[in-house]
Amino acid sequence: MHEILVAVAIFAALIVAYVLSQRLYGWLPESQREEDTHQVVRSLAGLFVVMASLVLGLMLNSAKSTFEQVDRNMHQFATDLILFERTLQLYGPDANDTRQSLLAYVKRAANDGHVSNPDQGDRIAEENLNAIGRNLRAIHPANPEQVARWQDALMQYHKIVERRWTLVEQSEGTIPAPMIVMVVLWLMLIFASFGYRAPRNAVTIASFVGSAALIAGAIYLIIDMDVPFSGPIHVSAKPLQRAMVEIQR
Repeated sequence: MHEILVAVAIFAALIVAYVLSQRLYGWLPESQREEDTHQVVRSLAGLFVVMASLVLGLMLNSAKSTFEQVDRNMHQFATDLILFERTLQLYGPDANDTRQSLLAYVKRAANDGHVSNPDQGDRIAEENLNAIGRNLRAIHPANPEQVARWQDALMQYHKIVERRWTLVEQSEGTIPAPMIVMVVLWLMLIFASFGYRAPRNAVTIASFVGSAALIAGAIYLIIDMDVPFSGPIHVSAKPLQRAMVEIQR
């Protein structure tokens, strides 16, 4: 929802810049409407076009890197869960309670086909994860082989908890808000410089409105990619779903 509001605000800002520049041109004295003045304005606008393009490229690269890193961690998280379950399975019947807690946690994390955002305090999932630890520590190995498997399971459990908190830390965006504000201001200047002398007809107006919509949509997708657990571009739930299938076997 936050990303949609930002995109709507960007679209409105660009349209306002275009409309105000159209009105401002009518108020300017004749001496400031000369072609030389127009060329200077267009040259400065070209500078901002280059700068905005570079920053948008950096934003896209940052969002892409964040998304790919979270996706890799999610696949590794699912793998750790499967390996942990296999260790519990090899331990024997005494680990059944721990396996049931693990299955409950994975079902909650998969969240019916969508990856649950590990942030925002998912207390049920966190309690399921804590129950795994309590059940695991309640096991009392009876022989050296069980002691070794119990120690392996305990290490794997700590790794799963560490991986989860890594995903929690990565659930928020990495693109700073001042950078987005600066890019929007540059885009407003570009729209104003192109629009203040543009003819007032349906084709021109439709072009500006369409361009503003496309730019706002592009920035929306970049911001959405930077927040990997929500929106149309989100981390796939398939790794956790596969882990759930494997654990249920």
